[in-house]
Amino acid sequence: MGTNGSTMLKPLRQGLPPLDPAAVVNAASCALPPRFEAVREARHFTRDTLGQWDVGDRFDDICLVVSELVTNALRHALPADTAPLEQPHSSVRLHLLCWTERLVCAVRDPGPESPAPRDPDGDRASESGRGLFLVDSFADSWGWHPLTGALDGKVVWALFRLDTRG
Repeated sequence: MGTNGSTMLKPLRQGLPPLDPAAVVNAASCALPPRFEAVREARHFTRDTLGQWDVGDRFDDICLVVSELVTNALRHALPADTAPLEQPHSSVRLHLLCWTERLVCAVRDPGPESPAPRDPDGDRASESGRGLFLVDSFADSWGWHPLTGALDGKVVWALFRLDTRG
């Protein structure tokens, strides 16, 4: 499952060259409003963006994971007792970064809590709480990182290895 503490970003580096920001082949980002319709907007943004990039057979996996990460950010990271218009800086932001052999999707949200999957042996009839299990199943690795400085919250990311064999 995901990681925390000092090893939060270690899976991003395991078995791969360093993540050099200058080596990014493609990058795209969008701000998402604090409402559940934003999940659909994130899916459309991801499909349109990935349609322009060569991600091979990972297209559907990446789209599914983006949906789950954005849903989790909206459901768990935004204050429930605050109206959306009162949260101008609390928006969720989706980032897609593509290197030659991998793609990272990252979702920034204002919530301070670490993402934690629900107990798989819990309520098996429940329709919620499965998002991070899907992320773990479809991404090659995932994790999170708390934000410091001017931004509050965290970034939850998922990494996908891309098949570069033509």
